[in-house]
Amino acid sequence: MKPKSVEIFIPGPAGRLEGRYYKNPKFGSPVAIVLQPHPQYGGSMNNRIVQLMYNIFLENGFSVIRINFRGVGKSEGVFDNGQGELSDAAAALDWIERENLDYSQCWVSGFSFGALICMQLIMRRPEVNNFIAISPQPNVYDFSFLAPCPTSGQVVYSDNDELVTQESISELDNRIKNQKGVEVIFSKIKEANHFFKDKENVLQKEVEKYIKEKTALI
Repeated sequence: MKPKSVEIFIPGPAGRLEGRYYKNPKFGSPVAIVLQPHPQYGGSMNNRIVQLMYNIFLENGFSVIRINFRGVGKSEGVFDNGQGELSDAAAALDWIERENLDYSQCWVSGFSFGALICMQLIMRRPEVNNFIAISPQPNVYDFSFLAPCPTSGQVVYSDNDELVTQESISELDNRIKNQKGVEVIFSKIKEANHFFKDKENVLQKEVEKYIKEKTALI
């Protein structure tokens, strides 16, 4: 029987935020949040990569939440050029931590625009153990705030991304790879586009491999 997720509404800085949530019944389960792509380009928590990430966490023993940023779906508020969305993500992290006070690890993940918000969030939240950034866009957004990157994690990118230059990914890799005590793995999905069309199974394998490695001792 497939574990059941529930629709939730959580308090956010600009009103209530719509989400989906699964609580793992096991004591000490890790927690994770999954962040959506850009709201002004059709992004929502029902994006297929967001749903894939959500299900990967669920199936690997996490309590997990995904939310619609302000102004998306049933979430209140209006788009706020990233600053408000970062506050929304922080509210989701606050909520899942309160619901799981016994959590063993804290993970943050996001896809595309959500990857930017994910990596901004880890700068503010020292309790985060790992992050997974899917298809970040360092040629579009400034990632110089990762100085240094405070948390180990995984960056998953494609070698045929129509929205992201390979040079910008290499520059991001060089920025954060040589930091003491932090290991960021860059995982390349071959022959995939920005949205991993027809490569979802390969993406899933790469992400699950990383998650299993980092949660093996829980």
